[in-house]
Amino acid sequence: MICPTPIMQHETIQMAHGAGGRLSQALMQRVFMPHLHNAFLDLLDDQAKLDLPPGRIAFTTDTYVVSPVFFPGGNIGELAVNGTVNDLAVGGATPLYLSAGFVLEEGLPLAELETIVKSMAEAARRAGVMMVTGDTKVVGKGQCDRIFINTSGIGVIRENVHLSCRNLKPGDSIILSGTVGDHGMAIMTSREGLSFQSRITSDCAALNDMIAAMLDVAPGAMHAMRDPTRGGVAATLNELASSSSIGIEIHETAIPVKPDVRGACELLGIDPLHVANEGKLVVVVALDEAQHVLDVMRSFALGRDAVMIGSVVDDHHGMVVMRTAFGSRRIIDLPLGEQLPRIC
Repeated sequence: MICPTPIMQHETIQMAHGAGGRLSQALMQRVFMPHLHNAFLDLLDDQAKLDLPPGRIAFTTDTYVVSPVFFPGGNIGELAVNGTVNDLAVGGATPLYLSAGFVLEEGLPLAELETIVKSMAEAARRAGVMMVTGDTKVVGKGQCDRIFINTSGIGVIRENVHLSCRNLKPGDSIILSGTVGDHGMAIMTSREGLSFQSRITSDCAALNDMIAAMLDVAPGAMHAMRDPTRGGVAATLNELASSSSIGIEIHETAIPVKPDVRGACELLGIDPLHVANEGKLVVVVALDEAQHVLDVMRSFALGRDAVMIGSVVDDHHGMVVMRTAFGSRRIIDLPLGEQLPRIC
């Protein structure tokens, strides 16, 4: 009797891809290594042995469960890389190394997985970082939504850079790097069942090059930086005000919002300030260097729409207040619940 040859060529993820055997090795060699290979990852050890320059280490981790996994302007893989790079960069760190953990649903097409992995590799190259270690798990049909990705990142913080949400001082200027709400509305308008005829695309991008240039020109004047992801600009400003026990005042007419994004927000009854971004930056900088920093931001494509939106004030401590287009004032609070599920 002749035993049948095991089937090794599959077009979708099988449970055996996560079992550590031949199919696991085949998945690594077919999908991951051709796109992510580098001197650290190629060793395929259980750990990456890294060379780090002197300085304080920044470390971050995040998990991405966005639905849909492909959206106008990007996909879950590109989002995972850029989001982790940005979390390091806003702390004043130079991002260096990333890890990636994949949870794959049985039945996920291998072609889709390879597209996601390829986009991660391209995003990492653009950001100047390396994917040095990772892991893959497979779960049964219906136990996750196609693919979840966890990424962690390591970077080295520049000397004499001390960015913190506790650094705000009265008189500081607040700069926003561009239009708000692009990512959240791109996800929302592309969800199954919604029939928006829209050109909204995600702003998903790595900001580390622009941040590095800003730190080059005014390292001591930069007090805090945040990327306004979940909860949008409103959540970020509230976190800054609360942490520094100081007040923030912004101007409604200064907030840049694309017409398509504004229209979608109005239709859904959502304030654009509460909508997630994945390629924007909120910067708190000393007033005397604010214009200089703004000019640097505008020299980059990702910052060409940068604008001063307000200032830090010694009033209504811990609160964010907006001057409306009608001259009145209203409190910008944190959202009470989940407005846009699974946007990252």
